[in-house]
Order: sequence, then C-alpha cells, then structure tokens
Amino acid sequence: MTNNPMPSQTEIKRGKPSGRTEEERYGRKAVFASAIGYGLDGFDLLILSFALSGIIATFHITDTEAGALTTSTLLGAVAGGIVFGLLADRFGRVRMLTYSVILFAVFTGLSALATGFTDLAIYRFIAGIGIGGEFGIGMTLAAEAVPAKMRARATSWVALGFQCGVMAAALLSAPIITAFGWRGLFVVGAFPAIVAVIIRKRLHESPKFLEKARTDSGSSTPKVKGNALRLLVGNKKAIRVTIALIILTSVQNFGYFGIMTWLPRYLSTQFHLNLTSSSIWTAVTVVGMMTGIIVFGQLADRIGRRKTFWIFQIGATASVLAYSQITDPTILLAGGFIMGAFGNGMLGGYGALIAELYPTEARATAQNVLFNIGRGIGGFAPIVIAIIAAQYGFAFALALLPAIYILAFFTMFLVPERKGAELV
Repeated sequence: MTNNPMPSQTEIKRGKPSGRTEEERYGRKAVFASAIGYGLDGFDLLILSFALSGIIATFHITDTEAGALTTSTLLGAVAGGIVFGLLADRFGRVRMLTYSVILFAVFTGLSALATGFTDLAIYRFIAGIGIGGEFGIGMTLAAEAVPAKMRARATSWVALGFQCGVMAAALLSAPIITAFGWRGLFVVGAFPAIVAVIIRKRLHESPKFLEKARTDSGSSTPKVKGNALRLLVGNKKAIRVTIALIILTSVQNFGYFGIMTWLPRYLSTQFHLNLTSSSIWTAVTVVGMMTGIIVFGQLADRIGRRKTFWIFQIGATASVLAYSQITDPTILLAGGFIMGAFGNGMLGGYGALIAELYPTEARATAQNVLFNIGRGIGGFAPIVIAIIAAQYGFAFALALLPAIYILAFFTMFLVPERKGAELV
C-alpha cells in the first residue's frame, strides 16, 4: 500500500494547479474505491436472501431461524462498525477498509462449508464484523475527498455501489444456484474482494485525516489522538443528534432488510413466481433503489438534506403501503421500482449527513457506530416480519412498514441542516 502523502488542505485552498488537479483525481479514486467495497457488501447481504430457501431445505430449519441468519450478520456488523470505526479514526481510513474487506471475504467463503445452522450463524456473524467496517469508512473517505457542494452526490455514488452489488446478486443468484447450489453463492461472494484490495493499495490516505494526524502527533506519523466515542455523546446537543441519527438509520435498515430479505420468498409464495422470475422482479426493485439514490444526492446538494429526506420519507410511506396491496404481477414491477426508489434512495444521504455533524477525529466512528446500530436494530426486521407473516401473511406484514417512515419524518426535526458546510 502506498504511503505517499497527498497535498495538505492548506495547499489545496491556496489554489496551486497541481493541488487542485490532484484533489479532483483523488476524489474520483476515493469515491470509486469506496463504492467497490460497499458493492461487495451489497452482494454478500443479498445472496443470503436467495440462499435461504436452499438453506432451509438443507438444514431443515424454520423461516424464523432462517431470518436469524440475516440478523446474525447484521449484529456482527454492529460490533465491526464500532471496532473498525475507532481504528479508522485513529490509524487511517484506507488501511482499515482493506482489512475489513479481507475479513468479510474469508468468512463469506467459509459459509459455503457450513454443516448446520450453528456454524453458519457463526460464519455470518464474523463476516458481518467485516461488513460493518465498510459503510462508515467508505462514506467518510468519500465525504472528505470532495468539495462541500458535491458531498451528498459523492456519498450517494458510494451507496450506488452497494446497489450494484445487490443487482449483481439478484441477476447471478438463480444461475449460480441452478449450477452449484446455494453454497456456490458464498464461494463466488468471496472472490470480488481481491479487486477491492488491489484498488485500495493504490489509494492514498485521506488528506483531511493526514492533516489532523500531523496536528495531533506533531510528526508525519498518521495517528489521531482522542476518544472518538465520547464525542458522540459529549454534550446535550451531541446526544440529541446521535439519538436522532440512530432512529433514522434504524428505520432505514429495518425497512430495507425487512423488504429485501423476504421479497424473493414473498414473490414466490404470494404470486407463485419461480426463482428466475423472482430475481427479475427483485432486480427491478433494485433499479428503483439505484435511481432513487442518484436523485437523492442531486436534490440534497441543491435543496438541502432535511427537505430531501422528508420528500423520500413521505414517498416511502405511500409506496410501501401501495405495494402491499398490489395483486397483479405486472403492476408489481412498476410498484417495486417506485417502492425501491423512495424506500432506499435515502441510503447515500446518511454518509453526507453524518460526516457534516461530527469532527474528523470521530467521523468514521460516528458513521460506523450510528449506521451499524441501525443495521443491528434493522436486523430484527426479518424475524419480526417472519413472525407477523406466519400469523397474518407477508402482505399484511409489509403493510405495517410505512409506520416506521412516519417516525423518521418527525425525527428529522432534531437534525441540523448543514448543506455546504466545510468539514471540521
């Protein structure tokens, strides 16, 4: 991994031609590398959804136990988010991104060798630890690498990488399962990490982090001092904002994992679609999510974070409720696109929002801890939906989800608007 220092923020602000060009070049590389890493997360998390039917048949487990495998992965992400967030704020973003990819890739591959529910749950938990590092560090790196006026678009592009991974899983799962069974999905899920490691070896450390590290250490050693976790709850204002963001990220993840974990099975049981058809319907929903993410980033950089979140939260409430009432498979395609756009379009916005609310010495920790606590809470969605669906059906369980977006709408009043603010 290269350690050549990037231009300081002071040099960039002075307007040196080489610094400006290098800043733009670095910004593109940082966003691309972060998007690739987060894309691997998306692929890993969705292949589990497509593998569930095979896992249930192989290990003779219940739907609730199968849902617990997703929950186990996301609880691991909470632990990984805390650990990798703290390490990234202390020792650097790029190095910890690489380590997190290696960890989740190895244990994704090991999932293919599982002999029962217990060891598979353990593999998924440890893979989740690696997954937990990806979101926050990648979002932090992207947010620090671009000008303030482009920040929401940059973090949205990182989020788009996640959806590209999800799309790949939706399109490749059926042929892989047909050829190799559900275990083949986890073998394939381990390989793309090699690409991310190669890319990151060519990526410099964040100039914002290096500037802070040199100030703290008084030397070129990239190490930041301070207690990052304490800054998340350092005063009443910080506590209020932190609680609000935990609610928002919990809603985001509860809705996403509640829908995506059970969508293939919902389509097969409710509409009697085969695996290939379910993959196509899921892919259309994911295309909607990708479209929503792009639109969100554009709006958030123009009209502000709060207004854009409100638009999408209202849209998510209406579209999820409408989707649960659809009975025609053709209309379901259009409905899935719209639901995906509003329900997950907000994903990239959290990267910019959190980056602007916490300082450099706590930024990756805040991103990882807050988003992964949300993932941990949202990880219970597959179990909750399975329990409700067992009593009342999947359509009824889906119809209850809009309530969480109403909660998120009112929570946004507690979050300051910092569109265009410089990072501190």
